[in-house]
Amino acid sequence: MATQSTGTHRTTARGMGEVSGWTVFAAIMMMFGGVLAIFEGISAIAKDDVFVSTRNFTFQWSLTSWGWLHLSLGIVVLLAGMALFSGAMWARVVGITVAGLNLIANFVWLPWYPFWAITLMVIDGFVIWALCVGPRKERAM
Repeated sequence: MATQSTGTHRTTARGMGEVSGWTVFAAIMMMFGGVLAIFEGISAIAKDDVFVSTRNFTFQWSLTSWGWLHLSLGIVVLLAGMALFSGAMWARVVGITVAGLNLIANFVWLPWYPFWAITLMVIDGFVIWALCVGPRKERAM
């Protein structure tokens, strides 16, 4: 497959952007985080005994509605992670946005499963960082 260089952006013969190492890392972590969020949503919808509901927390909502939110958000995160392999700028913007929304949702999820929420928050933080780093500019030789 031939590549064409135009300034600082390289495109392949198909017109898609080249994917950097950080973008691949972010895509894999997003897909992993999306699958975890899907499992989180499914277990919350099923009202599993894994979750502990704390009293006197600032925000309390139905576990089932949070399950549906995490399930749908997990599917979107998984799809956005797959889209990152295209190397398109829109996929990076969508990835940062969706990872940010997932980070906020997991912060609010802290009362029900703190360890899982903190793990996914860390993953989302790394994803946002990796997508903001972006591909490096080519150096003239």
